[in-house]
Amino acid sequence: MELSFLIVTKNRPAELSKTLDRLYKLIDISRHEVLVFIDGCSDTELLIKKYNWVNWTISKHSLSASPARAVLYKRAKGVIFIGLDDDAHPIGDRFIDSIKTEFESNKNLGIIAFQEVRGIFKSDAEALLKAKQVESYFTNDFVGCGFAIKKEVYDATNGFPVWIDIYGEEPALALEVMDLGYQILYQPNIKVNHRVDIEKRKSQGRNYFRFEHQLKNSLRYYLVYFPNPIYKIAKLLFHNFKKYAITDIRYFKSFVSVCFKTLFSLPQILKYRKPVKTKTLTLKSKLKLLNYSG
Repeated sequence: MELSFLIVTKNRPAELSKTLDRLYKLIDISRHEVLVFIDGCSDTELLIKKYNWVNWTISKHSLSASPARAVLYKRAKGVIFIGLDDDAHPIGDRFIDSIKTEFESNKNLGIIAFQEVRGIFKSDAEALLKAKQVESYFTNDFVGCGFAIKKEVYDATNGFPVWIDIYGEEPALALEVMDLGYQILYQPNIKVNHRVDIEKRKSQGRNYFRFEHQLKNSLRYYLVYFPNPIYKIAKLLFHNFKKYAITDIRYFKSFVSVCFKTLFSLPQILKYRKPVKTKTLTLKSKLKLLNYSG
């Protein structure tokens, strides 16, 4: 199998259906496979009969994004894995060929981060007009809504972490890939349309769920990967306390909750501890940051 398209989905059957319809027009099912993990969502199971060319994995209980990915990616057979969100689809010409060309031209390339074009558009042509015309560069991260990773590279890591639920799994995998000596390329010529309602997100204001999970998983990230995590943890806590916790009672409660839960979970978290090389962290700090607003 040449390529595996991998999607974890939860409570968005309509969006998943749109993505699968787009993929069917793009792939050759004799050489490419599509795997979907239904993360505790019975409504989405209604799509299984309609898309019988998809390799489905069903969990009756929600595992959350990163553990679900950890299960799904073990089942993929492609030489290259392409990760997509359930509400994201490839746009532009030569999507598959461009991915294969990038990996063939650089044997040290581990991950390709695609350009994320956010928004709901009437057509792919309209979405492409919103894409940024920028040069590619090596970076230290990728976005989960659109990326490619070689199977041999993914298999050499610990995979998507089961000690993270959602928000933070991509930086964890990226760091392990770099620690193995592979590069991460942001290639804006390879694009996905992430069909999010930008105005709706702005109007929603403060996101307490995201704050709590990002803080929790950032603490775990430092505890697992950093040889000396104390300084980074202190800096993280100070920043979040000053910027969020003292400005909003709900943020404050989440902040305190995360601190206590992390403390009590410390023995379990440290079971996964595997510090990366100091030179990997040095390289990470020198690489150009990924432009998330693509």
